Order: sequence, then structure tokens, then C-alpha cells
Amino acid sequence: MTPTSFALLILSTTIFIAAASSAKTWALSSNSLVWLALTLVLYTIGNLIMLRLIRDVGMASALSLSAVVQLVAVNAVALFFFGEKVTAMQGAGLVLAVLAVALISLPLGE
Repeated sequence: MTPTSFALLILSTTIFIAAASSAKTWALSSNSLVWLALTLVLYTIGNLIMLRLIRDVGMASALSLSAVVQLVAVNAVALFFFGEKVTAMQGAGLVLAVLAVALISLPLGE
């Protein structure tokens, strides 16, 4: 992965975290259209960046890496900023998901 692709991955993840936080804020608010519109705009921008990443590194790599980075980042935001809880079973699932994506992303056999 080139430095540009890595930067795009970080940028898209940051935007997706902002979008998820905006969606949670919308859900907790009185259904404010401002939060809904912001959520839609952020998800659109994040997906446009992902299209560039797919072109640069391939669909499997881009989406796998993005999924695991977002999985960890969004769960951290949910836990630490919104006070959500994760059961032991859900925690085990998160660990297994990270492990699965790591195995998929390894360049072995190339």
C-alpha cells in the first residue's frame, strides 16, 4: 500500500467515524434533519474516497482493511464517547473479526 493509499484509508475512516457519530447523535436527538443531512453527506464523501482506494489497491484489500479499521475505531467511539457496552461474546466477535481481516490481508502466497 502506497503512502497515498494509506492516507486515504485514514481519511475515509475518520470521515466514517464522524458519520457514525453523527448518526448516533441524530438517533439520540429529536430526529433533527441537520444531523441526518450531515450523516448522509459524510457517508457519501467516505464512500467516494473508498472508490479511489478500490481503484488503487483492489476491492478485496481496500474493503477488508477499511472494515477492520472502522470496526475497531467505531467501537472505540461507541464505548468511550457514547457509553455503550459490549458483552464478552461481542468482544470475542470483535477480536475474531480483526483476526479474520488480518489473515485475509496478509500478502502470503503472492
